[in-house]
Amino acid sequence: MSDTLAAAKAADHPRPAPRARTLFTRRRGYAWAIGALLLLALPFYLDRFWLQAGLFAMAAAIGAIGLNLLTGATGQLSMGHAFFLAVGAYGYCVFAGERGEELNGLGLPPWLAAVLAVLVAGVAGGLFSPIAGRLKGAYLGIATLALIFIGQHVLFNAEELTGGANGRDVPAMSLFGLTFDDRPLTVANVPFGSAEKLWYLALLLTLGCGLFARGVLRGRPGRAMNAIRDHRIAAGVLGVPVARYRGAVFVLSSMYAGLAGVLLALVFQRTVPDYFGITLSLEYLAMIVIGGLGSVAGAVVGAAFVSLLPQILTRYSDALPLVSAPGTGGVAPGEAARYLYGAAVVAVVLFLPGGLVQLTARRARIHPQEES
Repeated sequence: MSDTLAAAKAADHPRPAPRARTLFTRRRGYAWAIGALLLLALPFYLDRFWLQAGLFAMAAAIGAIGLNLLTGATGQLSMGHAFFLAVGAYGYCVFAGERGEELNGLGLPPWLAAVLAVLVAGVAGGLFSPIAGRLKGAYLGIATLALIFIGQHVLFNAEELTGGANGRDVPAMSLFGLTFDDRPLTVANVPFGSAEKLWYLALLLTLGCGLFARGVLRGRPGRAMNAIRDHRIAAGVLGVPVARYRGAVFVLSSMYAGLAGVLLALVFQRTVPDYFGITLSLEYLAMIVIGGLGSVAGAVVGAAFVSLLPQILTRYSDALPLVSAPGTGGVAPGEAARYLYGAAVVAVVLFLPGGLVQLTARRARIHPQEES
């Protein structure tokens, strides 16, 4: 009887043929290779606007991956992600900047300043981690929200470090004798400015952060984080140190945010306090919800969607109905983008709980059966 039921179940759900799985894996490998070559070639063909848009997307992806480790994988709501981005951005400026009449700086090598800025963001997360280890859900969200108000007060008033409301210039990155500024560097008869140079650095950082987070999620820490998210009490009974894991993931998420802040500062070339407000934290939450909670690929997809949308609307505002430049009537591109990705959040929650990345996962499951 059991053999009959097993045979019937196998008939209802046939396994994909080995040849079909091999074809799918091979096609996916080709797609990754083509995508990698395309990303490497883009600086030779795109103008500065699109390169900067891509840099913003990659910086957002790094920050979103960190937040997804905390919120998507561990189930800890954080509303203070923008605070740690600000720590990274301004930390880099202070460490790498020169001391002047109005602003203080340590004048360290830029690469060392970037490393220290990420570590300072991690230390800031570590100071908050005892609270993060004991609170959960909305309580942690409210507690982290306080970081935004504290950060804004410091950024506006510590003028010797931050420049106050006017912000401060960002020193150019220098690595292995190459300075990532607008001084022309000709490669294959194509002049490379700061955007072209930063493109490859951002690609490397995004790839490294994504692979590291993927390794964490697929290993023993990832299983413990998912257990804490799904059932905290059961995870504790099974021997998972819940408070320690929550605190450690909060520190790791803060370091990801600090690195994203450093990259954003390098792209903007000037830091201003208004940017690192609660709106930025909400945008990062929208990224991981739209892309897919608990998924590295989902964080990248959501970051690209949320960060590129306002820039595309700004670029093509003249050709779009109801969208116009700020101050000229109609809906401003930034405001229209918030309406659209707000609607996307609602649509994803209602109809696609796994986020946009779930569409690809469905295709991956269906495709081998279609080939067989």
